[in-house]
Amino acid sequence: MTPADFIDRHPAELLGRLQQLVGTVTVNPPGENYDRVTAWLVREMEALGIRTRRFTIPGPLLRRTLPPEQHGFPRYNVLGRIAAPGARKTVHFNAHYDVVPVSGKWKHGSPFSGAVEDGWIYGRGTADMKGSIASLLLAVQALRATRTVPKMNVEISFTADEETDSELGTGWLVRHAPIRPDYAVVMEGGEGRAVCCGHNGTLWLEVEVHGRPAHGSTPEKGINALEKMSALVRALDGYKRTLATRTWKSPEGRLHRPTVNLGGVFHCGEGAKINTVPAHASFTIDRRVLPLENHATAERELRAVLAAAARTIPQCRITVKKVSENFACFSTPTHPFFAAMAGCVTRVRKEKARFNVSTGFNDMHFFSHHLKIPTLGYGPGGRDYHAIDERAEVKELLASAKIYAELMTTFGG
Repeated sequence: MTPADFIDRHPAELLGRLQQLVGTVTVNPPGENYDRVTAWLVREMEALGIRTRRFTIPGPLLRRTLPPEQHGFPRYNVLGRIAAPGARKTVHFNAHYDVVPVSGKWKHGSPFSGAVEDGWIYGRGTADMKGSIASLLLAVQALRATRTVPKMNVEISFTADEETDSELGTGWLVRHAPIRPDYAVVMEGGEGRAVCCGHNGTLWLEVEVHGRPAHGSTPEKGINALEKMSALVRALDGYKRTLATRTWKSPEGRLHRPTVNLGGVFHCGEGAKINTVPAHASFTIDRRVLPLENHATAERELRAVLAAAARTIPQCRITVKKVSENFACFSTPTHPFFAAMAGCVTRVRKEKARFNVSTGFNDMHFFSHHLKIPTLGYGPGGRDYHAIDERAEVKELLASAKIYAELMTTFGG
């Protein structure tokens, strides 16, 4: 029996693991049940013969990095290793186990049900990205059950906080954990026949507009922060048009443009009341940075645009604060590692693979920039990421498991 045969015969084990993962609510923020999910992952990995350690993020670092309301939520990263006799090279597989918050009415009631219907499994994290974890664990199980030895040493990391900034997750891992990879697969970004060789970056800012409070019956005595904020937002239309003129073509031939999204979070500050002139207003900016752009330059430009716009609005005073950033990355897919993964995808899926660049960000840049190793993205993906009725297709979960097993047993570096 081949590993692919084993995978085809054991979908129930994949779904059982994924239901366990989805049913363990790891919403971030604040970072719920990280202890519980990582303890389960350690047990499951050790049962598969993977030598595994769990790392606890030190308290002082956690308190310096996270806002006070999250200090009671510890962070953990899990690292496993499979030694291949005689192998000189190591491939690293990475996935995050945290998920975004939920809202709305879901088809199967609970957003964490793991319900299976018509070939799809539903629940927060099925697509992003607990499905990848379940696929990889089944791939490792298939190798062990069929006594198939990987051609490279295998490292596996399951990390925290990718849905915020990854600083205590993969960021911590590449700086402090005892890893020695020659290649890395971040198990998202590419799916279907697309292998991801890069992703956009993010620059997140918060803009606070300062006004002056007054009684609602005498608005002329105050400075209305909401009105100033509205004028500032309108003034950014020209910046949006400028960004739209900048293009970059990815290997698949797709034109990418930098984008800006305003007001993912906005509020009026303290002291708000219907009969009070608002003294504070704030909104966020999500600037997507192309791989060819310089992050520092993009930030300086955006801050300058905001300052110039504020100067054109009478009595508009602002404060700009950086929330976080994730760096873009891109590798021209000429290294044999990329060809090897493309070959695995082509053989398993019976259609020619292609290379893509993700408009969203993931943790590829930590391996690509910090460790400077060939890094790609591939996973089962799904539908309605971060939305109501998030789901993954069972056949895609199984296909990804086969592709991971194929890479481990055919590419030796």
